[in-house]
Amino acid sequence: MAQGVQFDQVGGPEVLTLREVHVGDPGPGELRIRVDAIGLNRAEVMFREGVYGYQPEFPRSGLGYEAAGVVEAVGPDVSGFRPGDPVGVVPAFLMTGYGTYGDHILVPAAAVVPRPGSLDPTTAAAVWMAYLTAYGALAEDGRVRPGDHVLITAASSSVGLAAVQTARHLGAVPIATTRTADKKQPLLDQGAAHVVVTEDEDLPARVKEITGGVGVGLALDPVAGPGVETIARAVAPGGRLIVYGALDTRLTPLPNARSFPALTTRTYTLFEVTTDPERLARGVAFVHTGLALGTLRPVIDRTFDLTEIVEAHRYMESNTQVGKIVITVRH
Repeated sequence: MAQGVQFDQVGGPEVLTLREVHVGDPGPGELRIRVDAIGLNRAEVMFREGVYGYQPEFPRSGLGYEAAGVVEAVGPDVSGFRPGDPVGVVPAFLMTGYGTYGDHILVPAAAVVPRPGSLDPTTAAAVWMAYLTAYGALAEDGRVRPGDHVLITAASSSVGLAAVQTARHLGAVPIATTRTADKKQPLLDQGAAHVVVTEDEDLPARVKEITGGVGVGLALDPVAGPGVETIARAVAPGGRLIVYGALDTRLTPLPNARSFPALTTRTYTLFEVTTDPERLARGVAFVHTGLALGTLRPVIDRTFDLTEIVEAHRYMESNTQVGKIVITVRH
């Protein structure tokens, strides 16, 4: 029997339970994967709490968006994969249908990408949610060009760090924000050109100082809520504000033209990339190139064993990490 993490009710980390599960053979369009490592994401915490964009389905729900492992079995109507292939799982499905928290899993083949042999499973599990989110927001939707200033809020998260590196890869100037000063130096070490500590500094004023009074061409924000009005004041006229999360569950106001410079605001989700085969192929090529060049380097804050999933979720909720939390799986 395989082992998988499930939960029967929404709540804190303690609702998560590691259980024996029956995985079975892959159906049409599916792969069965032996999992070696799992990347944790804030979305999974929110899903477990019942405050994500869709609700878990009970009596038993799994969870998890990404993993790294090896193909064990190939379902009907699947081409391009064979048993033994090292692969990564990208977020391209709903957790009500599939999940990656387990030692053997079934996933759609459309959500699986080849894993370069040089990329170990732990590192590979830290790649796809973060870097495809950053790629879609900056390279495609944000149209970032060399020399552009990019504001990245909550930058110590795995997506935030990926966005810092992606901006650098594109030749842009990343300005990172963090709430407290203890994360300033780690962000500078990871490539941020400037770091604004929002507890101590006025964000719009500091950004205007950095950009010579102009503001940034693009702001990327996972928090939402009333704070977007402050971020909007740091955006240059004609710039873009992309909101890709909802860590603040309060209503998010739309900056109005009388109080803010003219700017384009939009919400963005990773699924816009991962469920579009052409965009996904471009994103995978972009990320693989960055990994090969060394300009994209996943930052892993800490690893936990699959048996420590409750502790791993508690650690994510502490908000003390800089980078990705990864679950390793023993076989």
